[in-house]
Amino acid sequence: MLQSDELERYARHIVLHEIGGPGQNALKQARVLVVGAGGLGAPLLLYLAAAGVGTLGIVDDDTVSLSNLQRQVIHGTPDVGRAKVESAAAAIAALNPHVAVERHPVRLGPDNALDLIGRYDLVTDGSDNFATRYLVSDACCLAGKPLVTAALGVFDGTLTTLRPFERGPDGTLNPTYRCLFPEPPPPGTVPTCAEAGILGAFAGVLGTLMAVEVVREIVGFGEGLVGRLLMVDGRGPRFETLRYAWDPANPLTGEHPTITDLSGHRRAA
Repeated sequence: MLQSDELERYARHIVLHEIGGPGQNALKQARVLVVGAGGLGAPLLLYLAAAGVGTLGIVDDDTVSLSNLQRQVIHGTPDVGRAKVESAAAAIAALNPHVAVERHPVRLGPDNALDLIGRYDLVTDGSDNFATRYLVSDACCLAGKPLVTAALGVFDGTLTTLRPFERGPDGTLNPTYRCLFPEPPPPGTVPTCAEAGILGAFAGVLGTLMAVEVVREIVGFGEGLVGRLLMVDGRGPRFETLRYAWDPANPLTGEHPTITDLSGHRRAA
């Protein structure tokens, strides 16, 4: 049940027909794991906390550096050198004391992914590398957990939601991440953020869109991004949506699956 001060705090949600009291209670009961407290995770965490998501888990083994502050708005100048999970938890506590934060100052890997993911209702991935992105998507598929995943370029970004353990209205399995992107690009072909740069405010745009999708997934209104890839061009700006479907050749849920655990990620690490 919502406390009296929560009724005031979330008043603008509660008057929304799509959320209301039941939706706000669903947010309060939800447990969401956020992989990465960086450019995407920072605004995502702030808006999920403001929205009243009851428990937020944060996975990040990094510390705050001065170059992070151009876009990672959950951290401040006094936090330089501090663990990101601690800095983010402090900011969340200052914003909304009703939100519980579970800190995981570790690097997500094949040995701990299923255990961590299994503790939450929904997972979000704002990581900055392909190895983690494929690991999280494979682990969520194997664990039967919905995943909201996004990726940033210099002036562009993508966002989608994955529920490959469920079927769509036509009875076909929902697609996996590997249905959309069968293989990661070869190492070194995509420049890192440090090499190519990034517009800080654009990270905020995509991280905020992730928060909208998470709230929509928890409350259950509107048309989500399962089977749809939202592509955002910050130069235009321009928003486009690409539909994608289950690939019977995908190695996770295809007709002849070859990925049944995370051992392949262990070999690749």
